Amino acid sequence: MKTIKRLLFFFIIALFISGLTAIPVDAQLSFLLNHITKPTAFYTWTERVLLAYRKVNLAHPFLFYGYDWLAFAHFVLAILFIGPYKDPVKNIWVVQFGLIACVLVIPFAFIAGQFRGIPIGWRLIDCSFGVFGFALLYVIYTKTKSLINN
Repeated sequence: MKTIKRLLFFFIIALFISGLTAIPVDAQLSFLLNHITKPTAFYTWTERVLLAYRKVNLAHPFLFYGYDWLAFAHFVLAILFIGPYKDPVKNIWVVQFGLIACVLVIPFAFIAGQFRGIPIGWRLIDCSFGVFGFALLYVIYTKTKSLINN
């Protein structure tokens, strides 16, 4: 039970922090640009994203209300996982929901990323959140199932 709670606590905090990263986009991208090597595809892409962000923010700042809702969704999902933290057996469905969501990250990243012109490397980074989230939740799920069976 301790392992389940520790892993769920980590997952909740990770979701919350992930949500926080959707808010100070300009500052994060600027920081990143100051700390990565210039002649790389990653630098070029990050610079392009920052310049586009600033251009759109000047002309249409209301569009970034979507970022605020993205952050909010992460916060709400983090709250959702408090249920299994309190009672993993009763709330195993939340972990199952999380597993499904993690699987869906992969096709969504590849399909939406293709339409939006996101480089493959960036899409793979996005997919890694689904892969690592799934791995963590799968351990939680199997340990919870063994609690149910005992």
